Amino acid sequence: MTKIKKLEFHPNEFVVYPAHGVGRIISIEEQEIAGMRLELFVISFEKDKMTLRVPTHKATEIGMRSLSTPDVVTKALDTLKGKARVKRAMWSRRAQEYEQKINSGDLMAIAEVVRDLHRNDDQREQSYSERQLYEAALERLTREVAAVAGSDEAGAQRRVGEVLVGRAA
Repeated sequence: MTKIKKLEFHPNEFVVYPAHGVGRIISIEEQEIAGMRLELFVISFEKDKMTLRVPTHKATEIGMRSLSTPDVVTKALDTLKGKARVKRAMWSRRAQEYEQKINSGDLMAIAEVVRDLHRNDDQREQSYSERQLYEAALERLTREVAAVAGSDEAGAQRRVGEVLVGRAA
């Protein structure tokens, strides 16, 4: 295979893979797969103890992207301050939409899911599936906020938590 364009991603760089969230490119390697030589990004997801190999020529096509800019993170945190927009559709339909937003890798869409599923102490209980979706979205959001800010996840979690608690006041 010939290189068509310059690679957009480099080793030791954080990237967002839509289905798994924030990971770090640990290397770029060549492997022979089904008789073809492929150049692959080797991406490590520390928290999930997972390593993913993505063909370099398919990376942008499948939605892999660089971390969001601090401006986008600020907008996402502002989204959390908004009023929850819960559609009147059946839960199964809404759950599918939330799942799609989480797996899109789009930080703004993930922030919308966190905003819509966040419950204060005085609000009704969440179902198990609501809680699972909320936690998945919250984890994706905090990982990217932490990576962009260059801080740890606990600090990012506090920052997101303060925004969510602050909106009720």
